[in-house]
Amino acid sequence: MIAELVAELGPLWHERHQARLTSRPRQRAIGASAKHRLVFVDRLLATLVHLRHATTHDVPACWFGVDRSTITRAVGEVRPLLAERGCTIAPGVRLRTLAEVIDRLGVSGRTGIIDGTEIRVRRPAAGRRDRDKFISGKTRQNAVKTMVVTDGDGRMLLGSPTRPGSCADITHARQLGLVKLLADGPAVEILADAGYQGLGAQTGGRVVTPPHRKFKKNAPDWYEEMYQRQRTAHSSRRIRVEHGIAHLKNWRDLARHLGRREHISDTVQAVASLLSHQQTADLALAQQR
Repeated sequence: MIAELVAELGPLWHERHQARLTSRPRQRAIGASAKHRLVFVDRLLATLVHLRHATTHDVPACWFGVDRSTITRAVGEVRPLLAERGCTIAPGVRLRTLAEVIDRLGVSGRTGIIDGTEIRVRRPAAGRRDRDKFISGKTRQNAVKTMVVTDGDGRMLLGSPTRPGSCADITHARQLGLVKLLADGPAVEILADAGYQGLGAQTGGRVVTPPHRKFKKNAPDWYEEMYQRQRTAHSSRRIRVEHGIAHLKNWRDLARHLGRREHISDTVQAVASLLSHQQTADLALAQQR
């Protein structure tokens, strides 16, 4: 996998690096300044270690014998390249937007599963006007929210750009354009939890959520039994997205993000890209056996 990433991202990194050098006024010719002490392979490895284990930049700097600022610059250059790859669902087939995910589900006839998850972040500095926007109404902690989309088997299809933690799951889905995509797109089934109740009516029943409770008090025994059975059946169908989120959170930088909040969207999409690539490779290996 490392060799594939180097072969794919190396030329892109070099092209962008040369574009940066030629885009600003220079007193020296290109190539006349100090040479890089960290080649692209090492930059990629440092980024992967940082995402996987959430190490401070001092640690890989010590490993590679460079300054901490060099690792910071390397991570800042490689992380967007990983995020732009999209989620791999087959060799040469990648999904980068929610529209592509919906179209793919429509073509394949598979069920999609969506769920929102929160990632803890550092509290904004005192005095900032948007400081309270990051306080989650669910956990009462400073967090950002992302929407994860998987198929019925739990394969990662999308990790969306993040929103402040105060944003509700259903609001985030609407802002991403899910309602319009489902209303104007193919007839697909999307499973969701109770946080998305209301989208079913707006999408012609394409978003399936747990049933509403019709009796708030003194419900008959037969209704309670039926209600619990329906909720259990729905939960067992959408549990795969919880497994997908758990795999994302195994990457320590998404368990609790200690870096700048401006980079969290790229981090989510980069990890989703790497995870989906590994899932596709494992599936292909299992089919060969």
